[in-house]
Amino acid sequence: MKLSQIKAQLTQLDKIAFQLPNGDLVSNHFHVTEVGKITKHFIDCGGTERKEEVANFQLWNANDYDHRLHPEKLLSIIELSEKILGIEDLEIEVEYQAETIGKFGLDFDGNNFLLTTKQTDCLAKDQCGIPTEKPKMKLSEIQTSTSCAPGSGCC
Repeated sequence: MKLSQIKAQLTQLDKIAFQLPNGDLVSNHFHVTEVGKITKHFIDCGGTERKEEVANFQLWNANDYDHRLHPEKLLSIIELSEKILGIEDLEIEVEYQAETIGKFGLDFDGNNFLLTTKQTDCLAKDQCGIPTEKPKMKLSEIQTSTSCAPGSGCC
């Protein structure tokens, strides 16, 4: 989800809820403690220089049980961050405390903002000698024959 998309959703909501990948909701007394721009400048394992930028939200639970972040307040925090930090319409990454700080993508299901799982990946598989995935075949599509001659498709 990009900043423009969350801003459009926030104007339509009466309350904000974030849902974790396991279906649990983030406590409704959460705080958005940071909105920022993170730039990652790196070289992948194949030697290619890369640069990535994301808008970053940090969610935090405190024992401030009466706290409720309203959509218009989060919208104003985002707009201030865009103005002061020069944040463009970037993809959003969300940090939330798990066993350690978890990084999540963000989506929306019409009611809740969904924290989506992210995975690591090799960006230079062709340079690292990582084999490409073998094509998956259905057993029903494999030719059958009573003999197994070269080129017959039986193996």
